[in-house]
Amino acid sequence: MNAIHRRSFLATAAAAGLATAAPAWAQSRDPKVAEQSKALTAFLDAQYEEELQMDPEELTSQGRKEHYDKLTDRSEAAADKALAWRRQSVAKMKARFDPAQLDDAARTSYDMWALELERSQLRAKWRRHRYVFARGSAHVGLPNFLINFHRVDEPSDLDAYVARIGRIDEALDTLLVRARAAAADGVRMPRFDYKQGLADIARVTKGAPFTAGPDSPLFADFKTKTEALRAAGKITQAQADGYVKAAADAMTGQLQPAYGRVVAWLNEDMPKTAEVAAGAHALPNGRAYYADMLKLQTTTDMTADEIHDLGLREVARIRGEMEVVKAKTGFTGTLPEFFVFMRTDKRFYFPNTDEGRQAYLTQADAYLAGMKKKLPEYFGILPKADLVVRRVEAFREIPGAAQHYFAGTPDGSRPGIFYSHLSDMNAMPSYQLENIAYHEGLPGHHMQISIAQELTGLPKFRTQYGYTAFSEGWGLYSEALAKEMGFDVDPYNDFGRLSGEIWRAIRLVVDTGIHHKAWSEEQAVAYFLANSAQPEAAVRAEIQRYFLNPGQATCYKIGMIRLQQLRDESRRELGAKFDYRRFHDVVLGGGALPLPVVETNVRRWIASQKAA
Repeated sequence: MNAIHRRSFLATAAAAGLATAAPAWAQSRDPKVAEQSKALTAFLDAQYEEELQMDPEELTSQGRKEHYDKLTDRSEAAADKALAWRRQSVAKMKARFDPAQLDDAARTSYDMWALELERSQLRAKWRRHRYVFARGSAHVGLPNFLINFHRVDEPSDLDAYVARIGRIDEALDTLLVRARAAAADGVRMPRFDYKQGLADIARVTKGAPFTAGPDSPLFADFKTKTEALRAAGKITQAQADGYVKAAADAMTGQLQPAYGRVVAWLNEDMPKTAEVAAGAHALPNGRAYYADMLKLQTTTDMTADEIHDLGLREVARIRGEMEVVKAKTGFTGTLPEFFVFMRTDKRFYFPNTDEGRQAYLTQADAYLAGMKKKLPEYFGILPKADLVVRRVEAFREIPGAAQHYFAGTPDGSRPGIFYSHLSDMNAMPSYQLENIAYHEGLPGHHMQISIAQELTGLPKFRTQYGYTAFSEGWGLYSEALAKEMGFDVDPYNDFGRLSGEIWRAIRLVVDTGIHHKAWSEEQAVAYFLANSAQPEAAVRAEIQRYFLNPGQATCYKIGMIRLQQLRDESRRELGAKFDYRRFHDVVLGGGALPLPVVETNVRRWIASQKAA
């Protein structure tokens, strides 16, 4: 059975509503201000285009084919060049534009472009602290990029595909230089991820043309795209055979030796790691690094201790709500006993078969279809982009890993994708699926990101840049909103919703616990299991992810709470004038934003509504 299931959620513009330009409340009626604001947008669009031209992979991700035969330069020298360019760009902007002569929408763009320089400088300060070959990095990311983003419409696209395969060795060698430099500085990822990296590479290089057996994932994709071009009459069979041979030669002659060099280094360096994983606190200047990562990730000034304490309070609150839902199910034991029941009872899991995996994907589609019908009651702007639900490709699938979303292209040529790891169905409880579908799909990531990409009248960078606290905060906000919209009616699914929320509250505790309070992996796992019904396999995958990306796991709950606070503030201030659709259009209608900017925009909107 085909493990990849698709369902179209493409809406017509008339049915879905059109993405809009900056709203009236953010614009000025002063002609000079309007002219300067328009000029700033044009300036920033030109600057963003310069930035894109330095990043071939981002161009491809947006559906464009410039530099289609190249990969993005991953060297420290390229990073230095990009930072110098951004400094120059911000200096030009400040010399040319007076923020006092811009309307609110343009002032937001001005401030964000300047803010990106600050953020880029902070990232550059700690670039050797980021783990080069952590799970999901270029060693699996580049094959995944070619499979999912490199579109083949013409023979020249196959030429570019072959060229990119041949350039992966340069990318991996560049990253090896960076990994060695980081190791020399005393920065090594936990040992478990050296092992994960070796397993990932083994999956990518399993099969033809690397070894005997069925085609490897990358080779299979290349052959599929080549055959589609032949079937369309754009190349002959002889040309198709030539392209396949060229790809095979690039894989065995360039790609395979490069992977061999990475494997050799991982095996060589792994014994130098600690036997027990440690958080950011153990890295050189680790506590300062973690504090800066929290600032970058959350877009707030919250300290690790403040975040930890918030997490403890939220876990306690949600446990109280779980007690209420538990009682509705008729379960008479304690909450910890209920966790074990939900974690182990077979009724809450699809069969660990291809049929079970297909049933999981089909059920996700059904939840999204029901949600789609309800959206116009709560949103004015709706996405036009398509959404599909898929199983993660086998070569990068990790048992129990979290579902995730890949954005489509701004022009709609590639849909958004809601991905699920389904290799181990015993780590994918069915009672959480409804909630996850709303987070990853509608009204969560697909809606927020698609609307951002479809916005007009704003500088393009604002439709493409991302802020994790906003996007993941919105995803979690969407989970709670779904309950208000009348979903999660089944008490077990409602417990799944609370499980999702407490999962993110637990993250506040364990991320700060690991990186600030020096918690061990086992200590973090024990806390998670004591406060959640999540299967242990999923918990361990989650905890290991937190070790690899300090601070990222805190964004979800911090973003959600801030959005809920702004919604409640809007209700109080506007009373009968409050409208969910208008509030959501304000939040989503400016693209992804730092949380303080969202706060400013909402309060400006509240003032405009009061004055109307």
